[in-house]
Amino acid sequence: MRFRHPDDTAVHLAYCSNVHQAEDVDGVLAQLADHAEPVRERLGVDRLGIGLWLARDVVARLISEPGELRRLKDELRARGLETVTLNAFPYAGFHREVVKKDVYLPDWADEARLSHTLDCARVLAALLPDDAERGSVSTLPLAWRTPWPPDRADTARRALDRLAAGLATIESDTGRRVRVGFEPEPGCVVETTAQAVRELRGLDPERLGVCLDACHLAVQFEEPGEALRRLAEAGLPVVKLQASCAVEAADPADPAARAALRRLAEPRFLHQTRTMARRTGREQRTAARWTDPEKHTPAERGDPQVRGVDDLPDALDGGLPTDTGPWRVHFHAPLHADPEPPLRTTADQLGQVLAGLLGGPSADCDHIEVETYTWSVLPEPPTDLPGGIAAELAWTRDRLTGLGLKDDQR
Repeated sequence: MRFRHPDDTAVHLAYCSNVHQAEDVDGVLAQLADHAEPVRERLGVDRLGIGLWLARDVVARLISEPGELRRLKDELRARGLETVTLNAFPYAGFHREVVKKDVYLPDWADEARLSHTLDCARVLAALLPDDAERGSVSTLPLAWRTPWPPDRADTARRALDRLAAGLATIESDTGRRVRVGFEPEPGCVVETTAQAVRELRGLDPERLGVCLDACHLAVQFEEPGEALRRLAEAGLPVVKLQASCAVEAADPADPAARAALRRLAEPRFLHQTRTMARRTGREQRTAARWTDPEKHTPAERGDPQVRGVDDLPDALDGGLPTDTGPWRVHFHAPLHADPEPPLRTTADQLGQVLAGLLGGPSADCDHIEVETYTWSVLPEPPTDLPGGIAAELAWTRDRLTGLGLKDDQR
């Protein structure tokens, strides 16, 4: 699906295929027939964007066998689908019985991550529609935070310079520009926009930037407007927005909320959980007497602090306080639907992110990907997955047109 911003930028909306299980070319092609084309038909559009997740073995085969790549491109076209973005965060095995922290491997200190990302960019350059201005590839935020010794951090930084050079070569060879966005995620080396600025500032902004996941932003209790300003001031472009919602328990001490959260604590994916904790009254009174509070850390000033654990069961088993405010859980909830009461989603924050990026005089992002990969691990998985995905895309379409963008289905 395409939209036209008032500044005439073409904005692409897609859904991410990492919701589907397939780790060979035939499986990917079957997804297009079984899910993506029915989603397009449900929406009643002639052209649907799909952000492909291609496991390492699939990418390797597409690179080594040009005929397979042509077969994929032909199948996309025949089914009214187009691809301008790839999700290269999961490397392989994203639908194993247990994924958890394995999703962060290989990390950016491993040569395999650089090789895979550049191969994804080559595949995308071949799949891009002729009239698409550029493509995007999203990837992990360097690594899980531990272990991350200085030597691995240095190796990763050198890999990012090689990534930019490799993307320049792909553009020279194909005439197609592909940008890579690093996706801040709770628990990783880069989990906030402030850490993105610290770790990624100074990279080639024409080729490298941030993939902003609205669920992750909400879990970290980042204020959308402030986060977007921080990235803009640092010269880090938002290469891609993943339109996603976290789950929130307003009162995590409520037995009904805890029971509903227990039903989300499933074994496959990691569900990082965060809350806010303020300093004591005495510490806040001390902070109020400082003449220059900006010289002190947020913790010293008594500002709200994000506290977290690495998975939802840890929070439920006593790892997080229940009396300091809401809990937010890294569980990608369907955009259009409410979770089990009294839980709610962070859809309002997603709306603020969309408004911040696209509600002004210029479009500050042109690739949006709905990324609800958790349908299969919901307490009650849907019987009509294409219908659910279509409803999410319709929800997002309504928000975009409400911001003044126009449907551009030509």
